[in-house]
Amino acid sequence: MPAYSAEDDALTTKLVTFYEHQEDSSVPSHQATVLLFDPRNGSLRAVLDGSVITAKRTAAVSAIATKLLMPPSAEVLCILGAGVQAHSHYDIFTELFSFKEVRMWNRTKENAVKFAGSVTGPVQVCSSAQEAIIGADVIITVTMATTPILFGEWVKPGAHINAIGASRPDWRELDDVVMKNSVLYVDSREAALTESGDVILSGAEIFAELGEVVKGTKPALCGKTTVFKSLGMAIEDTVAAKLVYDSWSAGN
Repeated sequence: MPAYSAEDDALTTKLVTFYEHQEDSSVPSHQATVLLFDPRNGSLRAVLDGSVITAKRTAAVSAIATKLLMPPSAEVLCILGAGVQAHSHYDIFTELFSFKEVRMWNRTKENAVKFAGSVTGPVQVCSSAQEAIIGADVIITVTMATTPILFGEWVKPGAHINAIGASRPDWRELDDVVMKNSVLYVDSREAALTESGDVILSGAEIFAELGEVVKGTKPALCGKTTVFKSLGMAIEDTVAAKLVYDSWSAGN
């Protein structure tokens, strides 16, 4: 995943491996290394842990989408999944937003219980995805699901959904009902139409890229049910890697 940012004076490429690790769940499914180069001459500036950067920048982008699209009086946060991305999303969402209740569901309940015991705030472990979703104002899906786990009939009108998993064209986390009855935002139209099973298989129409909302060229329809489909962009790694490098260079 190569990218260049003139504004940040940064050139990077991220090397990524993806294995489902069904026999060894202790190893992250996604592993990555970010190489940061000097764009003036191509010399290598730094080698960074891309797994940490990926987890943090993905959650940060979800937080931006949520800030723009969630209902004004959001009180209940729901997280489906208990892996690395669940932790990074929990950390930034509980830091930036004031939810009164956080719910968690995972296909393996033991992992959900372990997650709840490892974080600082109270988390309600739910026995089903439906129990976790009903009544939630903000929903985050960070699972390895290949078929839908979130169904439109469970979603509260006006809720905001961050769909992070299902990053292959034949994988799903969300069903057709929620995809077609929500306003759909993506990080990249091009990527969503080639990589996202939720978008491709549902035939849902993309309303806007998140960047268009940030720039003010498309509205944030926070009064409606919204979905942000995140697939990740190389420029996010570039900006995050340069931030880490600059902090290290300054001795912080």
